[in-house]
This record gives sequence, structure tokens and C-alpha cells, in this order.
Amino acid sequence: MRFSLLPEPGPQRVYGLATLVNTFGFGLVVTSLVLYFTRVVHLGSLQVGLGLTISGLIGLVAGVPVGALADRHGPRAVVRVTFLVQFLSALGYLFIRDFAAFVVVATVDMLAMNANQAADGALLRRVGGEDAAVFRSATHAITNVGISLGAVGCAIAVQIGTADAYRALIAVNALTFLGAWLVSGRLPKYEPLPAPDDGPRWGALADPAFVGYAAHNALMSMQYMILLLPLPLWIVGHTRAPGWSVGALLLLNTFIVIAFQVRVGRTVTTIRQGGAAVRRAGLLFTVSCCAIGFSAGLPGWAALLLLAAAIAVLSVGEVNHAAGTFTLDFGLAPAHAQGQYQGLAGLGLGAGGAAAPTLMIGLCLTFGTVGWIGLGAFFALLGLTAPAIARWGERTRPAFLSEPLPLTESTNYR
Repeated sequence: MRFSLLPEPGPQRVYGLATLVNTFGFGLVVTSLVLYFTRVVHLGSLQVGLGLTISGLIGLVAGVPVGALADRHGPRAVVRVTFLVQFLSALGYLFIRDFAAFVVVATVDMLAMNANQAADGALLRRVGGEDAAVFRSATHAITNVGISLGAVGCAIAVQIGTADAYRALIAVNALTFLGAWLVSGRLPKYEPLPAPDDGPRWGALADPAFVGYAAHNALMSMQYMILLLPLPLWIVGHTRAPGWSVGALLLLNTFIVIAFQVRVGRTVTTIRQGGAAVRRAGLLFTVSCCAIGFSAGLPGWAALLLLAAAIAVLSVGEVNHAAGTFTLDFGLAPAHAQGQYQGLAGLGLGAGGAAAPTLMIGLCLTFGTVGWIGLGAFFALLGLTAPAIARWGERTRPAFLSEPLPLTESTNYR
């Protein structure tokens, strides 16, 4: 089955629309929320950082148990509940007046977000059917479209700069959760799949190969933070490239992902192909990081060209990494426990995201070019070990896998 930015009519198109609505809201607030906290609520930057760290760490606990809940009761219902909680928590940001309220609202928001990601992974697996990994590549491209559209609205509001403009972003973001809730109601009510009687209740935690993969991917997924954390600081403080290149390079990354994610995803459909794709990604990240490091000291035009080439390589690596992880996420998880396994994978991603600021900013900005080369070597090592992780998972699957997902899903809508 061929996938594009416009999925096939039916559940896949409905799911794609819900994804577009949801990620549009994320694009509205992904860079403006911190500005709202500091400029409108008047929290200190240290308070914002501490509050987000606290809420982020607490939020990690939701993934595995909520994923298991989706496996037992069906993913659609659980996903829709998390959308409603996210709608309420997003509105809650409009009413915070002090640090304590900020931590409470942010914690609820992070718990709901991690819960949504775990249950949504199980839902996507059912919607995608036999080609779930390829369909996930399509939704990854749709995600980038939604975030890009939201970023346009964000830029306009930030340029206006008033408190009401920031509040409007938060209000519209909240409404997108409500919109995603409404759209997702048109999906089939996928019934839970039977679990083996003799299997462990927490199969994901008892699966050493998947735990190893989740830890490996947590480290590799730090690559998503390069564009958001060390690169802008590096461009402004260590190169002669123009300041506007920060936004331009982000747009370049988004364009490449939208253009090539589905195409690459169609070629990565087995566990071993997933491991090979992650290996390619690691080597591409290495080349990109080294090129970024060598941009220091160059004339402005040369630095800009080298950085553009580096981000193009990074983006191709991201496309390969995403395609590989989509296949491994679904291929290593048994059909009856997709939510639980996706919750564990999300837990690893959250832990990696928490560690990324210290590692990347500390390494790259403290040691300069040498630090970027070191970061590249780190990704190369991870990439080279990926095929072994995939083979380990493939060898141990018979002990964990139940019957595959049925080709014909329930069409019970309610």
C-alpha cells in the first residue's frame, strides 16, 4: 500500500487529520510557551527551567501503565481521554499566577502528554495494520507539516508581543486538543487483542532486548535536540553566520523530512532493515556534527553554506533514524501489548530528552569544535551498535510475540 501526505480514505485519513490538528497546536506553543511564562506570568527563567524539569520527570511515569490500559480496554478510548485532559491542562496555563500553580499544571500536562503518546502508539499500530511502520512515516511527515503551520502563527503572535497574543496561542492550542478529540471519535473502536495466559503482566519490562533497544534509542533520539538546543547558541555565539539562519535551517530540516520521510519509510519494513537504517543515521549524524563544528571561524557566507549542508545531512539522518525506530518499535512489540511497549519506548525518549541539554550544551559549547566532533563520535558508536540490537531483538521475539494483528480490524464505531 502506498502512503503519502494524504493517507488512504478511511481510518488512516481520519487519524492523519487528527494528527495534523494536534501538531498544529504544538507548533503554536513549542517556542512561545517559555516566553509566556517569563513575559506574561513573570516567572524567572530558573523557575521555568526547574518547573519543566520537575513536571517532565514526573510525567515519565504515565507511559507504561497507560499504555497497558490501552492494551486492555482498546486504544481509541484511552487516546480520547488523554486529549480531554490535555485540553484542560492547556487551558490551565491561562490561570497560573505563581510557581506552585505552574508546577501543578505543567505536571498534569506532562502526565497527559506521555499517556497520550503511549496510547497513541497502540492506536496507530491498529490503524496502520500490516504497513504500520510505513504509515507512521507518513504521520511523521504530517506532524512536520502541522508544526510548520503552527510555527507561522507563533511567529506572528511573538512579533505582536502582547500578553493577549500569547494567551491566544495557548487558547488555540487547547482547542486543537478538543478538535483532535472530535476527529478521533470517527475512528473504529478497536477491540483489545487477547494476551497469552502464561505471559508476564508487564511484558515490556520483562523483555531485556526491548529494554536494551529503548535505552539505545533514548540516546540516539537526542539528535532531535540538536536543532533546538546547541545549534542556535553555536550559530549566534561561535560563528559569523547571520542570525536569521537559525530559523532558515529549521525550515530546511522540516522540508527535507516532509519530502523524504514516506519515501524512505517504504524501504524500511523489517527489524533488520530498521537496525541498518539506524546505523546509517548514526553515521550521517557524525558527518553533520563534525561539519557544524568546523563552521566556527569561517566567513559568514561560508559558515552559512557549511551549516546548510550539515543540516541537510542531519535531516537525511533523521529520516533514516525515524524510519528505523518506527519499524523496531512495532516489530519488536507483541500485538497484544503495543501500548505497554510504546509506553516504555516513550519513557526512554523522555529520559534522553532530560539528559540532552546537559550533554549537548555542555559538550558542544564548552569544548567547541572538539565537542561537536565528540558528539559525532557518540552518534557513530550508537549507529554501529544498532544492527546488533536489532538482531538481539529478532532472535528473542518467539518468546514474547503472540499472534500477529488481524488483517481485518473491527469497524465498530461509537
